[in-house]
Amino acid sequence: MKVLLIYNPNSGNRSFRNHLDGVIEKFQEKGYLVTPWRINDCCDLPCLFDKIDRTEYKKVLIAGGDGTIHQVVNALLNNGFDLPIGIYPAGTANDFFNNFNLPAGAEELTEIYTKDHYAYSDVGMANGEYFINVASFGCLTDVSQKTDPKIKTNLGVFSYYLKGIEEFQKLRTIRVRVESKDFAYEDEIYFMLIMNGKSAGGFKKISPGSDVCDGLLDVFIFMKCPVLEFVNLLTKILRGEHTKSPSVYYFRTDKLTVVCEEETGTDLDGEKGVSFPLEIGIVPKRLKILQPHRSCRRKNDREKDSEKKTAIGVRRR
Repeated sequence: MKVLLIYNPNSGNRSFRNHLDGVIEKFQEKGYLVTPWRINDCCDLPCLFDKIDRTEYKKVLIAGGDGTIHQVVNALLNNGFDLPIGIYPAGTANDFFNNFNLPAGAEELTEIYTKDHYAYSDVGMANGEYFINVASFGCLTDVSQKTDPKIKTNLGVFSYYLKGIEEFQKLRTIRVRVESKDFAYEDEIYFMLIMNGKSAGGFKKISPGSDVCDGLLDVFIFMKCPVLEFVNLLTKILRGEHTKSPSVYYFRTDKLTVVCEEETGTDLDGEKGVSFPLEIGIVPKRLKILQPHRSCRRKNDREKDSEKKTAIGVRRR
């Protein structure tokens, strides 16, 4: 039995390298042959998939942050891999990993990953590229891309806050048109988040109602408002109170289109994203995430939760 271990030695505080030998040792004790693959900032995953036969592997381990997981998941799915995934949270924020209530320690995770229990997770898709946690665009949403890796290593998620303060001086709105089967909106906004997971950039309460196994995306539009009100809104995001703000429009959907004629970039899981117009959707239960026990919420449980949500309205401006 083979296990593919893909790790980014430069992710986060670069601590995973201290656990590498222990992970390999534990899997070998369980009868697995571990194939380690070290990736760097210049993504060399195509080289990896030119060398291996996917039929030889039973599971895939990924050590890194959200950006690393984003790259690996795209490479896996685009190359026909449908294997259970075990994640070692070695990044700055580890937002996607935090959806699964797993222990953070490498030893505890390795014990779980040597077994064969898994849960399903949805993934998002934007113009043909997968995203695991969040798609975003507008002001402040590319902070992760712009933060110096050395500062990330030393300061962790606090480095995002510092870079965000710096980028705030460039605050501007963009005009967008958003359409889904139940919703239409056209106006100026500061930024927009399309969430699969609950948190982004270390902000743990951005989308507390999200569920990576519900077949829906949670969409937040941060509308144009006075600057002082926007500053207050940012503090509400820290407390998870922004959904009550009149400057935030929230809805849930499985598919949407976003058009923006202005020059602005997009972000997928902290990585440079795709170009406008955006065709965004959800791919239900596309990933198998290794867990202590095999589980996925039952359909009727998800429907009960959905009934508790505020009904989706239609707003045109």
